[in-house]
Amino acid sequence: MLDLAALWPPIRLTLELAATTTVVLLIVGTPIAWWLARSRARWKEAVAAVVALPLVLPPTVLGFYLLIALGPDGPGGWFAGLFGGRSLAFTFEGLVIGSVFYSMPFVVQPIRNAFEAFGDRPLEVAATLRASPWDAFWTVAVPLARPGFMTGAVLGFAHTVGQFGVVLMIGGNIPGETKVLSVAIYDYVETLRWAEAHVLAAGMLVFAFVVILSMTLLEKRLGRPGP
Repeated sequence: MLDLAALWPPIRLTLELAATTTVVLLIVGTPIAWWLARSRARWKEAVAAVVALPLVLPPTVLGFYLLIALGPDGPGGWFAGLFGGRSLAFTFEGLVIGSVFYSMPFVVQPIRNAFEAFGDRPLEVAATLRASPWDAFWTVAVPLARPGFMTGAVLGFAHTVGQFGVVLMIGGNIPGETKVLSVAIYDYVETLRWAEAHVLAAGMLVFAFVVILSMTLLEKRLGRPGP
């Protein structure tokens, strides 16, 4: 018999994780994208390659090293100890950290592309009007890069919703704490609860379709190429 009540906790947790991760990524990823777009440093592409590693790195590899870093003997264990804990692994906070690393290229790259697209001219004009670099960034660069921010936010949110390997490695399968949608589907399939698996999988399929359609319509409306 289909247990609809049991489906809501992983959905809620996944939405909370994706929303939190997206906000953190916009805060952390924006200065990274700005630096990559504006810097003339020779080694900036090496930094860009590090940011893009999750695109090609197997999720289990990233999850393995994050598990070590967040565990009792890593920096995460030291940080958790400041608040009376032993580890950030197998916690919601750990999932957020892992999701930020895993979804970062999906947010940084579109924002970087948007910053690079408008070139130097608007900022030079702002400087002639005596705008400080800080003011020029917020009043000129950010509004002009709005399509990149929108694309990055959508992709970051969607990618976090759909992740599996990383969250399973660092979060496990703790109901109400780390059991997100993808892990719940895997758990239902393992226990032969096909009805619940079908409902969640179909929901993810519809969600993916809506995201792709929204991105396509957004790109057409803004008249800009995709990331």
